[in-house]
Amino acid sequence: MTIEIKGNWDKGFAHDDHIVNSVYKGLNEFGHKDFDNTYSPMGRLVNKLKYKNDKSVIKGIVDLLGKYEGIAKFDAIIPAPSSKKNRPYQPVDEVALELGKRMGVNVLIGFLEKKEGSKQLKNIEVLKERIQELKKVTFIASDKNISGQKVLLLDDLYDTGTTLRVSTDLLYKQARVSTVSVLTMTKTKDS
Repeated sequence: MTIEIKGNWDKGFAHDDHIVNSVYKGLNEFGHKDFDNTYSPMGRLVNKLKYKNDKSVIKGIVDLLGKYEGIAKFDAIIPAPSSKKNRPYQPVDEVALELGKRMGVNVLIGFLEKKEGSKQLKNIEVLKERIQELKKVTFIASDKNISGQKVLLLDDLYDTGTTLRVSTDLLYKQARVSTVSVLTMTKTKDS
C-alpha cells in the first residue's frame, strides 16, 4: 500500500498506515488509555524497532521501502531529526543507513537536528504552537554543501507532518536543495 502525503515538499508518500484497527480496552495500571492495536505489516516492524529496540527488523523495513522506484536517483537520504536523544540508537537513522547502503545513496546522518531538551511535539496539541516550537529548535547541524541536490527526507511515522514541513523549509531555504521528497514508513489513520 502506498499513501500520498501532501506538504511543502515535491512528492511525499507513506508506505502504509501504522495501525489498521484499534479497540479501546480501558485504563491501564498507570491511568492511561489502553488499546488493543492491530498493526499493518510495516507498522508492526516500526513498533518493534522503536519501542522494543529490535534492530533485527531493519532489513524487513528496508525490503518494503526498497520497492519504491527512484530512490537510487536521489543525491542523499536525510533522516528527519529526532527529539528523543536518550535512545540507544536512532531508529530512523538506522533505517536510512541500511536503505542508503542498499540503494547506493549517500546518507547524511545528523544533517538536521533538534536542540537538546526540546519538547516532544506529541505533548503540544495546537498545530500553530507545534510549528513555532519546532522552528525554534530545529536546525541544520552540518556544513556539508548540498545546494542543488535532490534529497529524500525519511521519517518513521507521519502524523501532522510538522517535523517534515519545518525540515523541508530548512532544506529549501538554508541548504538550497533543488528538490525534497518525503518517504515515511507509516502514517496515523487520522493524518
